[in-house]
Amino acid sequence: MAEESGQERTEEPTAKRLEEARRRGQVPRSRELNTFTVLIAGVVGCGVFSQFLGEGLARIMAANFRLEREEALATDALLEHAASALRDGVFLLAPLLLVLLLAALVAPAMLGGWIFSLESLKPKFGKLNPLSGLRQILSRRALMELLKSLLKVTVVALAAWFVLEASQPELLVLAAEDLRSALADGLNSLWWGSLLVSLALAVLAVLDVPYQLWDHRAKLKMTLKEVRDEIKESEGRPEVKAKIRQLQRERAQRRMMEAVPKADVVITNPTHFAVALKYDRSRGRAPVVVAKGADWIAAQIRAKAAAAGVPLVEAPPLARALYYSTQLDQEIPQGLYLAVAQVLAYVYQLKAARTAEERPRPPEDWPVPEEYLRH
Repeated sequence: MAEESGQERTEEPTAKRLEEARRRGQVPRSRELNTFTVLIAGVVGCGVFSQFLGEGLARIMAANFRLEREEALATDALLEHAASALRDGVFLLAPLLLVLLLAALVAPAMLGGWIFSLESLKPKFGKLNPLSGLRQILSRRALMELLKSLLKVTVVALAAWFVLEASQPELLVLAAEDLRSALADGLNSLWWGSLLVSLALAVLAVLDVPYQLWDHRAKLKMTLKEVRDEIKESEGRPEVKAKIRQLQRERAQRRMMEAVPKADVVITNPTHFAVALKYDRSRGRAPVVVAKGADWIAAQIRAKAAAAGVPLVEAPPLARALYYSTQLDQEIPQGLYLAVAQVLAYVYQLKAARTAEERPRPPEDWPVPEEYLRH
């Protein structure tokens, strides 16, 4: 995609990009670290279990090489000896094999961690393309693998040469020793030589781990366009955000309309603004705005209030002041207490009136402070 658009992958991969790659099974791995870990574990395990392995091997050889004539000629007896030797051999090697298994599990966890992904198991038919294979042979990765292989051969050869040179005096005197001593000294020299050669591979692991970390991030680098697209996707595309805001407004409006029938009064402008108030002495010290709106929403509030029998009071300056100064579900400001108190007193008088002659006249002057009229 970067090549088609002419953009270079110059940006560091984002956390989302790294997480997606991990889900696909793309994590940094070092073969040199895995090889070194398993090899050094095997060598150390052989040293730790050397006495156990030696004594067990001696018992197996003694039990199977000292056969009576009748046993040597009996097929069943030979099969029984073979099965017994195999069973004892598995038991003998079990601790060492367990150490190797743990090392094989721990090595990948040290770089990249444990991960299981079905993506890596899917067939990739693109790898069957000869041109793709040729590009891989001539790629930078193939060149680095070639250089690492050459370096590995060189390091191992130098380490083996150093071990042979250092062990030459001990190896030459083995011919003059008895069989048991020569065998013990020879195995001891072999173990130390294997340990030194294994430690030499640590050089390759130390060099390969930083390279694999760098190569992994380099392969996941992004173009500027990909970074911008991911930011848009994570923050939400404008049309999606607009739709969400619209749904939120509609939901809030429905809740607001549901509160209108429970209001004590709706103050109008009379057509441009409508503000519904609810006064509950047990919950607050001042009336609360439960619904408000302008123009079309104001008309809906008036219609809803009229259908529910909520009194409508025309107070243009007070309606504008409440609309601009108070949010939904907020108490009215202290400066409008007196004007709203007159409205509520008028409403209570309306509810108390039994006949048309007893209906009170609405107030003509609304004491709204000047600062609430500046809009």
